[in-house]
Amino acid sequence: MKKNFFYAAALAMGLTFSVTACSDDDTPKEPVDVANIDYTSENATSWNNYMKAVVTLLRKDASDLYGYWATSYEGGVSYAETFKKHRAPFNSAGTCVQQVIDGCIDIANEVGETKIGDPYSKYQAGKVTEALYAVESWYSWHSREDYSNNIVSICNAFCGVRSEALISGATIDKTQVDATKSLYAVLVSDGQQELADNTLSAIKNAYDKILAIPQPFRNHINSEQSLAAQEACSELSVLLKDEVKPACDKLSEAVLIPVVENYVDKVVLPTYLDLKDKVETLYDKVNALADNPTNQAFKDACDAWISAREPWEKSEAFLFGPVADKGLDPNMDSWPLDQAAIVNILNSGDYSKMEWSGDYIEDSDAISAAQNVRGFHTLEFLLFKDGQARTVD
Repeated sequence: MKKNFFYAAALAMGLTFSVTACSDDDTPKEPVDVANIDYTSENATSWNNYMKAVVTLLRKDASDLYGYWATSYEGGVSYAETFKKHRAPFNSAGTCVQQVIDGCIDIANEVGETKIGDPYSKYQAGKVTEALYAVESWYSWHSREDYSNNIVSICNAFCGVRSEALISGATIDKTQVDATKSLYAVLVSDGQQELADNTLSAIKNAYDKILAIPQPFRNHINSEQSLAAQEACSELSVLLKDEVKPACDKLSEAVLIPVVENYVDKVVLPTYLDLKDKVETLYDKVNALADNPTNQAFKDACDAWISAREPWEKSEAFLFGPVADKGLDPNMDSWPLDQAAIVNILNSGDYSKMEWSGDYIEDSDAISAAQNVRGFHTLEFLLFKDGQARTVD
């Protein structure tokens, strides 16, 4: 998730923004409460077209991401091949494993410090409106599930499998762990059973503490459970950084090469394929909704959105390579949204505002405006309201 900090002053004052539209006389419209705008017969055509434009770009991004890893990247071999063969920018299986662990550390920190901690800190400072707007996925009330799936992404990377069942039960199911080609397994083989088990316990603790936050998170930002979840994520991050990473750094290339290959083949590639396939279903459901708007069609599209979010959130422990270098993370997952700009696009029908060109690394500031009005969360805004599917007027 790429975090954006915009309209801080406006948010502090309230939820109503002045939204302008391109019209013959170019006269600004009256201020609109953009957080509470509804799907109506008057805006339905524009709303439908915007949804279709957003999901079309989302489908392309998900397809490109899988293609970069599975088929070819930058005109050469796939990124999967680059990573498994430890080609530049990697020079060994050891550096690849360090990247894997760094990805886990990064998302543990992001969940604890940013996704949960930032709204909590704002709320504690009396900035209640800003705190609300800092809560990711609050239109759909899917925040806790997003955050817990981020922890599952760490579990998958560490255990060399894709299995939420490993940590979702009352106890850890270690039968789900890859017994030979996972970071967990090689630590155990190196005599580090306690560290391996402590890491699994810390992963499960963070997962459980997040889901212990009362639903929806947007209504319980300032809760004891939110603080406990932050602390659990911090403990996991520290353990990964201070103990797991140094321990893995001492392991031999012969031991780590199969771990890297298994990680790519059993975790990364299947996750991105799942993302691609589920976004394709989301594309179909959104187009069906746009072509024939009904309450059931809205619900079907919302269900498809939730389904497509799962593999994306379970990929966030590996936000490196093409997803970062090509700007695909913020393309698909920028938050918070520029709601006023979204309503301007609804009024104007200018979908070119979602497009950008140039070098993502060099021109990232200029590109942010386009990324703030596309992706999963823009579609979430158009599909959901107050945790429910929108309805036809």
